[in-house]
Amino acid sequence: MSTRTLIGLEPGPPALVARGQYWFACVVVIGWTGVLGGGLYYQFGRWEYPCPLCVVQRMFMVLASLGAAYIVRQGLDGVITRRDYLMGWGLSLVACVAGSFAAWRQTMLHILPGDRGYGSTALGLHLYVWAWILFQACVVAIGVVMAFGHLTAARRIPMSGLYQLVGRFALGVLTLVIAVNVVAVFLEEGFHWFLPDDPDRYRFFYDVWILP
Repeated sequence: MSTRTLIGLEPGPPALVARGQYWFACVVVIGWTGVLGGGLYYQFGRWEYPCPLCVVQRMFMVLASLGAAYIVRQGLDGVITRRDYLMGWGLSLVACVAGSFAAWRQTMLHILPGDRGYGSTALGLHLYVWAWILFQACVVAIGVVMAFGHLTAARRIPMSGLYQLVGRFALGVLTLVIAVNVVAVFLEEGFHWFLPDDPDRYRFFYDVWILP
């Protein structure tokens, strides 16, 4: 009996482990959605206007979420192919690397002694520093998951129960947060090509003469 045949007869990993990438994709979607929601809280709850680099980082967070969301969406149909996994994680990795660079760039702009940075802090760090940390952490996490893809990349996903519930919840919340961010950026930028480096108002309301 050949080695290939023996490998084919070996028992596979438990179902929960085999479908680990589907669950991890749900975690990535919900996690980045939570980070985007936190940014919206600072924007509307604490009246802090995101600067152009902040908006760029949000865009890459959305792209990182969409990569994982693609895997989740395929899982809702019951089948996730190898191509789906690679496409989804590839998009997420590119977005995280690019977003990490944008966050690093903003951090370097405020690295000199005495510079108070842009905006307020969370747990002692500015939001763009947290963004850099989270982008880097996501790259490492995706790399680890892909390294064990032979154990965690199940092709078939149950089309009922908790799998569907969590997947649909993740996609629904992501869609809502993306829509709110699109509206928020439009209101801040108004009918202009560029967002000011240090925005101080929602220019849309001034462009349409709602505010003087």
